[in-house]
Amino acid sequence: MIRFNNDYNHGAFASILKELGATNSTSYAGYGEDEWCDKAETIIKKLVDNDDALIKFIPGATQANYVVIAAALSSVQSVIAADTGHINCHEAASIENTGHKILELPNTDGKITAQQIAACAKAYYDQDEPEYLTEPKMVYLSFPTEKGTLYSKKEIKEIHDVCTKYGMYLFVDGARMGYGLGSEKNDLTLKDFAELTDVFYIGGTKCGALFGEALIITAQDLKYRFKAYMKQNGAVLAKGWLMGLQFATMLESGEYFEAAKRADVLAMQIKKAFEDKGVPFAVESFTNQQFVILTEQQKQELAQKYYFEDEGDTQRFCTSWATTEDEVDMLVTDIEKL
Repeated sequence: MIRFNNDYNHGAFASILKELGATNSTSYAGYGEDEWCDKAETIIKKLVDNDDALIKFIPGATQANYVVIAAALSSVQSVIAADTGHINCHEAASIENTGHKILELPNTDGKITAQQIAACAKAYYDQDEPEYLTEPKMVYLSFPTEKGTLYSKKEIKEIHDVCTKYGMYLFVDGARMGYGLGSEKNDLTLKDFAELTDVFYIGGTKCGALFGEALIITAQDLKYRFKAYMKQNGAVLAKGWLMGLQFATMLESGEYFEAAKRADVLAMQIKKAFEDKGVPFAVESFTNQQFVILTEQQKQELAQKYYFEDEGDTQRFCTSWATTEDEVDMLVTDIEKL
C-alpha cells in the first residue's frame, strides 16, 4: 500500500538523520538555549530579511496555533477564521480551551476575503456593538489553506490593511508553508510574510522534519515574555536543539524548498491524470493536496493499492517531501485504468 493520505507519513530528510546521528554524543544546553537553535534563528532571520524578528521553535502546529492565540489575546478577545480553518475544525476546541472564541466566516475554496474580515471587524468597532460581545483582535489564515488553495500577495496585503485599520493581529498558519511557497501559482516569499503579518510559522512536521515548527514573530508587543506562554502551554521542548538542528540543516541547504516544490510538481501530475480521466475536482488546488470526487467504484479500485483521505463526498490525495516519482507514476497509471 502506498500512502497519499497525508504529508507526514515518513520520518525526515536523510540529511537530518545523519546530522542527528553525528551529534548524538554531544551535550547541549536545554530549552532552546543552544548553538543549533542560534544557527537556525540566524538562517531564518536572513530568509525573512528581519533581524529583529523573534524566532521560537515549537514541537507541533496545533501547539503553535494555541500558544500564539493565548499569548496575543485577552480573555474577552476573539480570533477571526475561515469556517474550514484548522483551528476551527481539527484541533478539538484547543482555542476555545484557552478561553477564546473563534468568529468563523464562510470560506470560498478555503479562503476568506478582506471584505469579509472588514465587515466582521466593522460590526464591532464602528457600529457600537454591545461591549459584552468579544472583541475581534486577530485574523487567522492558513497558507496553503485546508483546501490546498493559495492567498495571493494582493489578498494578503488587503487583509493586512484591514488588520492595521482595526488594530488586529494577522497570524498565518504555515504548517504546509513549503508547499505553498513551491507552487507554480505562488507569488509570496518568506520576506513578504514577515512584512505583512504579525506572526507566522514555517512548518517542519509536514515538510521534511521529524517534528517542529519555526515561529516568526514580528509584532513587538507579542515578543514580550512569549516563551513564558510557551512554557505555560507545554510547548517548550527540553531538548530544543533537536528542532534547531533540523531547521538549520534543511533550510541552510535549501532542501526544504526543493523537496516541497518537487511534491507540488508531482501533485500536478496526479491532478492532470484525474483531469484527463474526467474526474471532477471539489476545488482547484495547485499545491500538494488534490481534492477529487470519485465514484464508489473508483474509490474501491484505488483503495486496493493506495491510502487516501476519504472525506465522504470528497477524496484527498496528498504528496509530500518523501513522495517518489515511481509512486506517482504507478498512481497515474491506475487512474488511467479507472
